[in-house]
Amino acid sequence: MQPITPNWTQVTEFIMVGFAGVQETHLLFFMLFLTMYLFTLAENLTIILVVGLDHRLRRPMYFFLTHLSCLEIWYTSVTVPRMLAGLVGAEGGKNISYAGCLSQLFIFTFLGAAECFLLAAMAYDRYVAICLPLRYASLVSWGTCFRLAAACWLAGFLTPILPIYLMSQLTFCGPNSIDHFFCDASPLLALSCSDVTLKETVDFLVSLAVLLVSSTVIAVSYGNIVWTLLRIPSAAKRWKAFSTCAAHLTVVSLFYGTLFFMYVRTKVASSINFNKVVSVFYSVVTPMLNPLIYTLRNKEVKEGLCRAFSLRFWRR
Repeated sequence: MQPITPNWTQVTEFIMVGFAGVQETHLLFFMLFLTMYLFTLAENLTIILVVGLDHRLRRPMYFFLTHLSCLEIWYTSVTVPRMLAGLVGAEGGKNISYAGCLSQLFIFTFLGAAECFLLAAMAYDRYVAICLPLRYASLVSWGTCFRLAAACWLAGFLTPILPIYLMSQLTFCGPNSIDHFFCDASPLLALSCSDVTLKETVDFLVSLAVLLVSSTVIAVSYGNIVWTLLRIPSAAKRWKAFSTCAAHLTVVSLFYGTLFFMYVRTKVASSINFNKVVSVFYSVVTPMLNPLIYTLRNKEVKEGLCRAFSLRFWRR
């Protein structure tokens, strides 16, 4: 890190540029993102409520699904409300303190890493259910589920500690305009007056470690699942078994596809506008689609929704 000279002024506040090129249609974008955000909250809260109320859904797969829904609610709430405030020009909507910026980056990274590990735990659950059905009750007991969920949250929390510490050691002496709609690492590094080589390297290694560990568990799980399914002689039974993990595989493909593109890089983003589009996809669009994917492709969840919204269920 370079020493601070008398001519430098330490930045204490950042300004979010957000979507600066959409001034003429900012209300349209505001309504679009607000609708998506409210839809995301409603979907995930509904899943949490349905799984919690319906005893038929109190199984490990849906236990992990409620954790995923909780995580998605917090994940979007970290960035979207401030982005909406910036779009309508609310007072202080574009301004964020230095400490607030690092806190937002910490929480966003923590939740993103926790989701990676949670998706890996869900893949393990599907692997045991399909490949080792007779041992499912012993291998995926409720105690195991609680330990796996706790490990996912803890590993996610530990992930950003070193990157955020290194970020806090950098000097920001101006300009203070972040060309993004939230405090992401790449646009922040572009504003630093310090040497960011170590920070970029650590970010790359930490991101790579999280993605490789979680994606390896997922790949090995689904590799064994596919091998098991190919040995089932009946096509109908193969499809029935695969349908239990099709929704999870779709969610994994959406989430990991964007994350591998965004974060496994060593250089500061070269195309900021394109990165914003990708960031919107994984921070706003994907959390909205995930509950739809699980409900539309899962017969048990759909039946649970029907029971939850039936008058007979509430009377009983």
